[in-house]
Amino acid sequence: MASRLAVSVSVVAPASSPSPAATVAPPRLALRRGLPPPTCRALRTALPPRSRGAAVVCQAQGGQDTAIQVPDVSKSTWQSLVVESELPVLIQFWASWCGPCKMIDPIVGKLSKEYEGKLKCYKLNTDENPDIATQLGIRSIPTMMIFKNGEKKDAVIGAVPESTLVTCIDKYVGGR
Repeated sequence: MASRLAVSVSVVAPASSPSPAATVAPPRLALRRGLPPPTCRALRTALPPRSRGAAVVCQAQGGQDTAIQVPDVSKSTWQSLVVESELPVLIQFWASWCGPCKMIDPIVGKLSKEYEGKLKCYKLNTDENPDIATQLGIRSIPTMMIFKNGEKKDAVIGAVPESTLVTCIDKYVGGR
């Protein structure tokens, strides 16, 4: 069950020429992330009539409380955290510039909490660790791989729904 986020709304007048890119539409992004959409309404009284290029800016407050940080794994920690793990391991291969990686990040964080004690979850930045990504044949990110007893068992490619990851994980873990 998703909890509602507190949302602050402000109307911003354009600094120079109006730009369609200035408009922020977080409800669609929130839905993609599996969160309830924030309510964003423009405060029309704050702008002169027929004002063009104003943007509605919505900002979720307390977002750090809702996001679960997944620890990083790198070349130096790969052996101890993945290969020698007694539990199955889910690795999220990502990069900082990757939009779909950012979309699936909260889902992986949520699953790491839900499967705590049954599954270890880590993130591997493919830009910082290209050798591991190459060895494992990562051609597209985000890619989530499951390892059990140090061996690659399964992979899910792309920003998929939570249910797709759960189905994959449950094959190796046996439920939340």
